[in-house]
Amino acid sequence: MRSNHSTDIARGRVLTGRAPGARTAADRTPGHRVFAYGAAAGLAVDLLLADPRRGHPVAAFGRAAARVEGALWRDHRGWGLLHAVVCAGGAAGAAALADRAVRGRRAAAVALTAASVWAVVGGTTLGREARAIGGALAAGDLEVARERLPHLCGRDPQALDGPGMARAVVESVAENTSDAVVGALVWGALGGVPGLVAFRAVNTLDAMVGHKSPRYRRFGWASARLDDVAGWPGARLTAALAAAAGGDPRGAVRSWRADAAKHPSPNAGPVEASFAGALGVRLGGTLSYGGRVEHRPVLNEGGREVEVADIERAVRLSRRVSVLALAVCAGARLAYGAIERRRT
Repeated sequence: MRSNHSTDIARGRVLTGRAPGARTAADRTPGHRVFAYGAAAGLAVDLLLADPRRGHPVAAFGRAAARVEGALWRDHRGWGLLHAVVCAGGAAGAAALADRAVRGRRAAAVALTAASVWAVVGGTTLGREARAIGGALAAGDLEVARERLPHLCGRDPQALDGPGMARAVVESVAENTSDAVVGALVWGALGGVPGLVAFRAVNTLDAMVGHKSPRYRRFGWASARLDDVAGWPGARLTAALAAAAGGDPRGAVRSWRADAAKHPSPNAGPVEASFAGALGVRLGGTLSYGGRVEHRPVLNEGGREVEVADIERAVRLSRRVSVLALAVCAGARLAYGAIERRRT
């Protein structure tokens, strides 16, 4: 004879049409709204507060990754792969545990998503640094501009004149719009809080060890390749949104199609080419990184030389792209939730 508990379970299956503990689409659907609300709140907090000068979670991750590097470094790709797996995997795992801890609590889940978005995006700081350099260049203070340029990119400021620094800033704004905002939102839409954190961890590792220097040519290979893969969807979305939001959509698409493949980076190429066409300027050319000179192809060769005023135009375009990316990613997540509901 069945126990009352077993009978209750059987009745539950008859009444609900599912096994006890199984989650319906209605149970899962709030997760889609959690990302939309949390991402919007996180970007709003970034707009208001930007990045703190001390105690930023990404900086804490960087310090931890540096300690792991100190223990694992060998001039070998395999050890570099282990470094990437330990650091990025550890960050993603911690994020997954935090996400699981707030599952089923809507307010806590939204707060965690908002905090994660704020921690991994850097659009406001990007704009502030770019404008600070632009202000120094407009005032003719090249030394101040050179002092601030390393805060934004890895170029050798001593090798650049005023127009060269303006071009470097515009290129950095374009590339970092993808790396610091759009790519994170894409992976947040795909993977929630773990996706957000994993993307930022991979991107940070690439910035730390993904260089073609003697120390990192082999050890940083895995981090660099992983960043190429993780950045692929965000870069294409950034390029498309720059074309849609810029002043010359046809020029942006034309430059993207003609010049993106010329760039040595598979992800920076589409983004910088699209920004160049949208702004009507030329990007690329000769660059210097820590004494290493690179001769890159010119992007949007028919455009004019970058001027100081184009820094502000690039920052505004970056902001529009970021808002559109939020709308696209949140909208896609909500649409997916609606499709799931209709299937049940």
